[in-house]
Amino acid sequence: MKKQPKIEILRHSLSHILAAAVLEMFPDAKFGIGPAIENGFYYDFDLPRTLIPEDLEIIEEKMRRIIKANHKFEKATISITEALKDFRKAKQSYKVELIKDIEKEARIKKIQNTRYQIPATIYKTGGFVDLCSGPHLESTGEINPASFKLTKISGAYWKGDEKNKMLQRIYGVAFETPKELKKYMAMLNEAEKRDHRKLGKELDLFHFSDLVGPGLPLFTPKGTIILEELQKHVEEICRNYGFKKVSTPHLAKLKLFELSGHKQKFGEELFHVKSHHKQNYVLKPVLCPHQTQLFASQQRSYRDLPIRYMESNKMHRDEKPGEISGLSRVIAITVEDGHSFCRLDQVREEIKNMIKIIKEFYSALGLWGKHWVSLSVRDPKTPEKYIGDPKDWNMCEKILADVGHDMKLKPVRREGEAALYGPKLDFMFRDALGKEIQIPTVQLDFSTPKRFDLFYIDEKGKKVPPVLVHRAILGSYERFLVLLIEHFAGAFPLWLSPVQAEVIPVSEKFAKYSKEILAKLSEKNIRAIMNDASESLGKRIRAAQKQKINYMLIVGEKEQKSKSIAVRDREKGDLGAMKIEKFLDKVQSEIVSKK
Repeated sequence: MKKQPKIEILRHSLSHILAAAVLEMFPDAKFGIGPAIENGFYYDFDLPRTLIPEDLEIIEEKMRRIIKANHKFEKATISITEALKDFRKAKQSYKVELIKDIEKEARIKKIQNTRYQIPATIYKTGGFVDLCSGPHLESTGEINPASFKLTKISGAYWKGDEKNKMLQRIYGVAFETPKELKKYMAMLNEAEKRDHRKLGKELDLFHFSDLVGPGLPLFTPKGTIILEELQKHVEEICRNYGFKKVSTPHLAKLKLFELSGHKQKFGEELFHVKSHHKQNYVLKPVLCPHQTQLFASQQRSYRDLPIRYMESNKMHRDEKPGEISGLSRVIAITVEDGHSFCRLDQVREEIKNMIKIIKEFYSALGLWGKHWVSLSVRDPKTPEKYIGDPKDWNMCEKILADVGHDMKLKPVRREGEAALYGPKLDFMFRDALGKEIQIPTVQLDFSTPKRFDLFYIDEKGKKVPPVLVHRAILGSYERFLVLLIEHFAGAFPLWLSPVQAEVIPVSEKFAKYSKEILAKLSEKNIRAIMNDASESLGKRIRAAQKQKINYMLIVGEKEQKSKSIAVRDREKGDLGAMKIEKFLDKVQSEIVSKK
């Protein structure tokens, strides 16, 4: 068994200390589960009243007293019968349910045939006893009482099932030293400022409506500009590498996804649509099966290959309500997807070109270099999770490893991370706060063409299945927008900004000249607005700064007389007076170069 890092053991130990503190405060508390998680821990409780933020300070203080008391973490192994008896007596119904789950799982695995010999592990900390497999620290005194903090309270369904009771979850963060905690809390504070849900509302980029439904974002004119600019940029790059744009319908017969294997993979996540004519359809959960049918629409020769399709379109997955979160997890997903149908001798070059596309796209956003690459392959212990011939898989995995080496990507091999139909190269990016997110991917697939009986005619007149290379450059537009908003804190680069310039007349007297400036900006396709509200100049400049507008063009008597503008840069501040023609050249050059 892999040894747990000390920090994980410390965080798990703190979850028990949290539960012990809550028991002091609420003697009738019922306990769910309390694992260690990334950067901290949590514990779920069924309590006699709803917690309030002020409770966290009280509970923290109790935790520190428990730490100071230096209670030992005492482990004991008892029978299932004893465990059931003890936790029933303590009226801990959730623990009783977990013990029954242990017994059921043990019986299924046939670990033991006799009820009384199935073990349960418990840990005692002071007066608190918990069902837990551990491990824990030797004692509470090993923890620095200044190295943890309780951060928030939220609701959580028991066992993550919305049919079960909603419990109260207390989250905490923890590190080995107070210095590490302080650094993390500062980062957390910055992350809160950059939260895409907060900035999306402040900058008027997207909206959610209860009438439309959760997980179904509505993009405003400003948000739509960003999406369209991203789409134009990625499609322009892809066209240079031979990709042609296609469009496919939002639904299809269920049989399409049975053949592709996605019905089995997504199961209950599929949206079923029944027509009045008793025909059954499914809203597409992925784009690739539709594109296979474009390839199959006519006979193909080896001379025609590679055939490359790209598409930005909607797909839908029936996510659990409790898992939907802002733009990070939605039901209606706008996906940028592409597929290349090629010969085996073309595969390596095709993958290299897709990697070049990824590099070019992310370089324009200043993100290239802030990434690492995963070579995601099969888990040999669970072959049933994948489709296709093992020999094909072996070849695919070797090809991707070779290309990764040739392109100096230094891919890290990760077993069990492959797609249903083949291995992949996943590009893992870090945003400005160091948060990791996987978006671009290149996937090699020998299975899908065979499942759909796709073929081309080779030089000998024989039918040969093509190799399918899947690629996603920005993946889901919604998820990619989360990365952009939080990475740039809403201050988008000029080419992406919904409003690139704002004309601000000093007073009403200069409104006419300001409108002339605005017209010249619009003629050159610069996205600009004018703010002639009856407010002070300083207040209007601050408002433009808050809206993260790239350039503020101040117009007063001096500017009107000299036929110029006073330019203020969002980042650099005052740039001085400038002729409008010079400003237009400057801005257009920045947009084209995507600096």
